[in-house]
Amino acid sequence: MGVTELAVQMGIGKSNVHRLLQGLVELGYVRRDESTGSYAASIKLWELGSAVLTHLDLRRASQSWMEWLLERTRETVHLSVLDGDEVVYVHKLDSPEPVRAYSQIGGRSPACCVATGKAMVAWLPPAQIEALSRRLQPWSPRTLTNPIEFMREMGRVRTQGFAVNRGEWRESVGGVAAAVRDPSGAICAAVGVSGPIERMRPSSLKSLALEVIQAAEGISEMLRTGSIAPAAPSARRPSFNRSVNPSVSKAA
Repeated sequence: MGVTELAVQMGIGKSNVHRLLQGLVELGYVRRDESTGSYAASIKLWELGSAVLTHLDLRRASQSWMEWLLERTRETVHLSVLDGDEVVYVHKLDSPEPVRAYSQIGGRSPACCVATGKAMVAWLPPAQIEALSRRLQPWSPRTLTNPIEFMREMGRVRTQGFAVNRGEWRESVGGVAAAVRDPSGAICAAVGVSGPIERMRPSSLKSLALEVIQAAEGISEMLRTGSIAPAAPSARRPSFNRSVNPSVSKAA
C-alpha cells in the first residue's frame, strides 16, 4: 500500500503514517518498493510472530514432560531458549528438595556455562561456536575458558546428545540438558535438570542424561505433531548417540 491508502484505512494523517513507516523500515519490519513508492510487511514481521507462537507452543508442549522429569529426578527442571551469548529461562519447575537450584522464569545465564545453553550452542554453525569460544569468561573456577577445550566439549555434546554443567556458572550448581527441535528439525530450546553439585555426581550423570534426552525427544515430538498429550514415557527409547546433521545444525 501507499502512504495515502494507509492513512485512509488507519484514519490518521499522512505525515504521521509516513513517520511510522520510516521507523518500521529502519527497524526492518516494513520494506519499501522504490519503483512504486508502496510499502509491504517484511519477513521480519513474520519471524516475530512465529517466534511468539513457537514459545507459546513450546511451553504447552513441554509441561507434561517437565512434570515427568521432575517426578523422575526430583531436581529443578528448566526450559531455555538461546538469545545471543545467553540463555533465557522460559519455564521451570522447582525441585521439592529443601536444597535445590534457584532460578526465575525470564532470568538469564551465560550459554557457554550452563547445561541448557551448551546443549543448544553445540548445534550452532561451527563459525559461531568458534566465535563464542573466543569470548569465554571465568564465571567460576570450573568454567571452561580454553577455546580448544570448549570446542572439544561442543563436539562431545553433539556426539552424546546431552550437555553437562559441572559448576561452571555457579560453582555449587550442576546440571544436565538436551536440545529440543522444532517441527523443521532446527534446535529451538533445551530442557534440563539442575541441582547441587553434590547430587550431580559422575555416577548419576548417565541416568539423568537418559531421562533428560527422553524428555527432550518427547517435547520435540509433541511440537512436531501438535499433540497436547505426551506419548507414554515407558514406551520411548531415547537415542543416546547423535551424528551431526548440517541441515538442522541451527539454533533459535
